[in-house]
Amino acid sequence: MPAPSPEPASTEPAWQRRTQGEHRWPQALAVVVAIGLQLVLPDPMAPGQRYLLPVLELVLLIVLVAANPFRLNRESTLLRASGLLLTGLIGLSNGWSAVLLVDELVRGRPITPGDLLTAGAAIWLTNVLAFALVYWELDRGGPAARAAAARDYPDFLFVQMQSPELTDPDWEPTFVDYLYLSFTNSTAFSPTDVMPLSRWSKMIMMVQSAVALAVVVLVVARAVNVLS
Repeated sequence: MPAPSPEPASTEPAWQRRTQGEHRWPQALAVVVAIGLQLVLPDPMAPGQRYLLPVLELVLLIVLVAANPFRLNRESTLLRASGLLLTGLIGLSNGWSAVLLVDELVRGRPITPGDLLTAGAAIWLTNVLAFALVYWELDRGGPAARAAAARDYPDFLFVQMQSPELTDPDWEPTFVDYLYLSFTNSTAFSPTDVMPLSRWSKMIMMVQSAVALAVVVLVVARAVNVLS
């Protein structure tokens, strides 16, 4: 009796079909770095109780890693809410710090060049990480929903989606792709090779660009004034 022939490989790209899900560690590492950047902020730019928000973020991260440590392919309302809350806290903390920094600069309060550059760099980098987490958490319902192919239409159009014949059929967007999107949006202040499709993605990219532009312009202007 002849052996059964193997099933043909799926012709659908990975981002359109069910997959095993991406690894947890890149997102967890980004959160740890964001927490560290919050802790190095000078006191005038640290929101509220300096350690309150970082501690809450760390606790949420530990809970998420303990509940789902490896592949992000388990859909759960509690895990989803915890992930969104963690992302929201990082965004809130950094937005608060950005407002404090702008207030310091606009009012012309004394600030040392070291504190100015430390605060500007920390807030800008945290802005990149925070919005990378936002894009990663919201695109097509989040990482677990993407692994389950629960939604057909993406919120962000990556190059690999437009030209699937030029990429590995197992390619699908992971946290690194959203980090790249966030970094380019913070440097070019506009989309580069990743296009926002949904209205919410356009609005959030606009907010990110506005925050990054305000921090860069004000910090550079004040730095030139201080150094001169």
